[in-house]
Amino acid sequence: MANLLTLAVAGSRKTQGIVDHCAELPSERRALVLTFTQANQEELRRRLGQRAGDHLGIEVMGWFTFLLRHFAKPFLPFKFPGKRVLGFSFEGRPDRYATGLSRFLDRNGAAYACELGRLANELIEVSNSALLKRLESLYDEILIDEVQDLSAHDWEIVDALLHSSIHIRMVGDIRQSVLATNPRAIKNKRYAYAEAVNWFREREQLGKLTISESVETWRCHPKIAEFSDTIFDPSWIFPSTISRNEVTTDHDGVFLLMKKHVGDYVERFAPQCLRSMAASGKEFNLEFMNFKVAKGSTYTRVLIVPTAGISDFLRKGSILEPVPAASFYVAVTRAEQSVAIVIDKAGTSALPYWIP
Repeated sequence: MANLLTLAVAGSRKTQGIVDHCAELPSERRALVLTFTQANQEELRRRLGQRAGDHLGIEVMGWFTFLLRHFAKPFLPFKFPGKRVLGFSFEGRPDRYATGLSRFLDRNGAAYACELGRLANELIEVSNSALLKRLESLYDEILIDEVQDLSAHDWEIVDALLHSSIHIRMVGDIRQSVLATNPRAIKNKRYAYAEAVNWFREREQLGKLTISESVETWRCHPKIAEFSDTIFDPSWIFPSTISRNEVTTDHDGVFLLMKKHVGDYVERFAPQCLRSMAASGKEFNLEFMNFKVAKGSTYTRVLIVPTAGISDFLRKGSILEPVPAASFYVAVTRAEQSVAIVIDKAGTSALPYWIP
């Protein structure tokens, strides 16, 4: 059975696709579903409970829990005899020049989150295939949701899984690469965030992975979907988004909004207000949510306070770098019916202004 990756646009029901797949699995098939954020883990458990609650062979686990439970805890003695993992340190970091065990565990025996991927990858090597054989005995398939959130040594681990007998099924949207399991890491930095698409394409060329594109969104209005396709430079070769949103209201699409009209707009349409950082939009005295925090959410309408880069993209057609482009893409595609972007000077933008 081939390893599969589905690259899906925002609003394409990625997570639901995993749930539906699990619900159709034979009762004897053992599956592990992995994802990074706690919110997504909770959502997966809720949906699987509704659709596949009688299937006892399906587990949901966070990525760090996966590395702790199946790599670090059982196999640490292969690298450091007599030593054990006694906890997990999400915020802690080793000293810059730390070596040996202190590189991976703090004084209390807690594994550093930032070094856990590296430790797990090294344990694959020193276990002389025992680690992967154990996983193969536990699971028939591993499903990874929001795979674009992986980084650094995680890619080496996924590579090892692709070479195992376990069927690997991954789902994600490279255009929503705004989170990372280890954002400061240098390892595999050329595949960081949206650049991960190159890692996948290389594995496809090696015959280890089959990539499919899911381009239909049930969330975004056609005008929003069309605009979202312009955010990344065409050299990324992303396919065009097809909208299945057939809802029509008195205010649909993407609009520019002058600062003096923000109050009127919010009063009339009650959008979810989004910004890139806490320092943005303070003059409006509104309840804002940051772009990254909004990831995974859906709102009827959103209002966006742009960064300088986004303003240049709108006014001058400047190309956005991958990470800012992904953040803006996340913000825009939270909306079902309308997006309003606060900017006084439109420049060469063809987007219409909303006027009270």
